[in-house]
Amino acid sequence: MTFPIEPLIVCAQRAMSAMAGPPRTALPYVATRLPSTRLRLRVGTTSVYNPIERSRHSELTMDTDIRVALIGLDTSHTEQFSRRMPANGLRPTRCLAFVTPFQDAAGIAERTRTLEGMGVEVTDDFDRAIGDCDAVMVEINDPSLHLEYFRRCAGLGKPVFVDKPLADTIANGRAMVEVAAKNGTNWFSCSPLRFAAEMLEAANRMRSPHEATAWGPLGKAPAGSSIVWYGVHVFEMLNRLLGRGAKSVHAAEENGEVVAVAEFADGRRARAQFTSKSYGGTARDAAGAEVRFDVTSGSAFYGALVSQVAAFFRTGTPPVALDDTIEIMAMLDAGERSYQSGRAEPV
Repeated sequence: MTFPIEPLIVCAQRAMSAMAGPPRTALPYVATRLPSTRLRLRVGTTSVYNPIERSRHSELTMDTDIRVALIGLDTSHTEQFSRRMPANGLRPTRCLAFVTPFQDAAGIAERTRTLEGMGVEVTDDFDRAIGDCDAVMVEINDPSLHLEYFRRCAGLGKPVFVDKPLADTIANGRAMVEVAAKNGTNWFSCSPLRFAAEMLEAANRMRSPHEATAWGPLGKAPAGSSIVWYGVHVFEMLNRLLGRGAKSVHAAEENGEVVAVAEFADGRRARAQFTSKSYGGTARDAAGAEVRFDVTSGSAFYGALVSQVAAFFRTGTPPVALDDTIEIMAMLDAGERSYQSGRAEPV
């Protein structure tokens, strides 16, 4: 589990406030997962690296707001995250809006008014939306469009966050990984439930669970798979509790509710129950000791995710391993295939 490195940021802020100096020559960046260049800032006798490649030539300090382009307005997340961004040093500048099966024109118009009331420009022009941004958040609610728009964002040389789920299928999710590798894009994707405080506390208390159960609602997707679109929240928590290693998923209805059971290669088991309007779960070790959690903090996990995104934009370190994201997507894909076939499907 990765948390923002607040002490480093605070120290850098104080040092740069006291000893401001012009940025030194941009250095070529060798690793493949971060933007191609980083600006090196002099702080006393040390150097601090910011992974965001800036287009402006003014001095960059650690307390400079990061300008974020938002892609997609067919989700409430665009509004929710925008409200929480300023407190985390992020400034939503422009939003690309278009109609999808998940939001009609009237809904887009209403959300446009909300964002404009927050000072965010809403446009239907992609180049306008990403112009002058430092980072990108792909917030499109329709996961079938993620690959298309990720392709357009990956070549910008900016860090990218992709909102849940990664894609509509594991094939398209893997295609996104290939696009990122080809373009050297630094990115991550997850559900905000990964950072629910109650679940994290349970994970800290139960370090090596043998099995875990997580539950939550299963919204009805206007298009595509509901398991993929909304089941991601529950599967995200299961991945955080158990880690990787799932080999198959069997999904079926039990007493009118969808239940998905994942078997792991080492004998561990995960159970996803789409049974309620609230989120929660249990984790149990091999000896039978159990920890239960209920997510009762409302939408606090939105703020937790925005904090993680802000730290990622500044440090270049994703808070979620790409292998975790890919396995979650593979489990969702297997769950949907199993629900359709009536048998366990491989991850």
